[in-house]
Amino acid sequence: MNSVLKNKNIVVGITGSIAAYKAVEIIRLLRKKEAIIYPVMTRAATYFVHPLTFQTLSSQRVTRKMFKEEKKEIPHLSLAKLADLLLIAPATANIIGKIANGIADDILTTTVLATRAPVVIAPAMNYRMFRNPIFQTNMNKLKTFGFKFIGPEKGVLASGEAEIGRMVDPPRIVKYLEKVMNSLNDFQGKSFLITAGPTREPLDEVRFFSNYSSGKMGYALAEEGISRGAKIILISGPTFLTPPAKAEFYLVESAKDMEKKVMDNFSKVDGVFMVAAVADYRPEKRREGKIKKDSQKELTIKLVQNPDILKELGERKKDKILIGFCAEVENIEEEAKKKLKEKNLDLIVANDITLEGAGFEEETNIVTLIDKNGKIEYLAKRSKREIAVKIWDKVKNLLEKDIS
Repeated sequence: MNSVLKNKNIVVGITGSIAAYKAVEIIRLLRKKEAIIYPVMTRAATYFVHPLTFQTLSSQRVTRKMFKEEKKEIPHLSLAKLADLLLIAPATANIIGKIANGIADDILTTTVLATRAPVVIAPAMNYRMFRNPIFQTNMNKLKTFGFKFIGPEKGVLASGEAEIGRMVDPPRIVKYLEKVMNSLNDFQGKSFLITAGPTREPLDEVRFFSNYSSGKMGYALAEEGISRGAKIILISGPTFLTPPAKAEFYLVESAKDMEKKVMDNFSKVDGVFMVAAVADYRPEKRREGKIKKDSQKELTIKLVQNPDILKELGERKKDKILIGFCAEVENIEEEAKKKLKEKNLDLIVANDITLEGAGFEEETNIVTLIDKNGKIEYLAKRSKREIAVKIWDKVKNLLEKDIS
């Protein structure tokens, strides 16, 4: 059986770590899968393994410099364009820090910044460096942008200590690359609608009712869906986020605006992720002009209920996949299961917004996934992009079960 890596162009970046010798085995295994390998070495990497080793194994010249006079095309741009996948193994704290902060001062970092291919990073370093909060911030920042990490793991390090920081073994890395390559076509030909962010319910010309939603979870789901081959319609309330370039994007303001745009597009999609924090209530009347505080000592505002968009979708879903989200402060599972049933959902994503690192405006989240079959999965704190990966995995499983 042919590997999904067959005839794929894989750029393998090797950096200055003692684990560089493991890259030799990675390239050997990738060649066995009939992948086409383009080795890129940093200057520090050449102190650990001679470039000739990688050139012999890959049958490709090792790229080490940014510019070569005899080349008509700039190396980092040509590598970035041809890559189907880019792997950095081993990846030092230094290279991860550079990429996370947009520094492109060598052939590898410029290639990473120029490519649109998935980037997989296999860290290798001393455990003290790995646990340093600066490194953790850099790593989490890249995860948020969709960079994929495998490892590190616990094991005996170069220092002789048995701790975390050891690069994952080559067979596992190659298997992970196959998984990443497979995922690129997970939702090819499928369309999904994603709502994100808050809604604003106007009181007068200058004031409105809203909530703390940043839109980060919905936008992360949109990015991940696009990376896996799905066509995405993103309907967002006001946020400070940049919508994914490949998404069909609509900006809305109020719950009524969002309802209309969702219903206009519902027939076009295979499923809906209702991530937006839609206001439950709105002022009965929008006041003209601006309410003056000196005009009255007390202000009574009558609120009326907004439409329940998710419930409306559940009533007309037919064979579409419907995913709901709920933010709670108590009885998380109980409330989630209730909404799952009442709104005819296939999957609900619940989070306790009282937990540190979860909820609105955070870069991370802590969620519980409950599907229509009653299966529960708890996801510990991780970046919202990593949460998005898990949710899309769950949707893939639900689609496959429906087909079978």
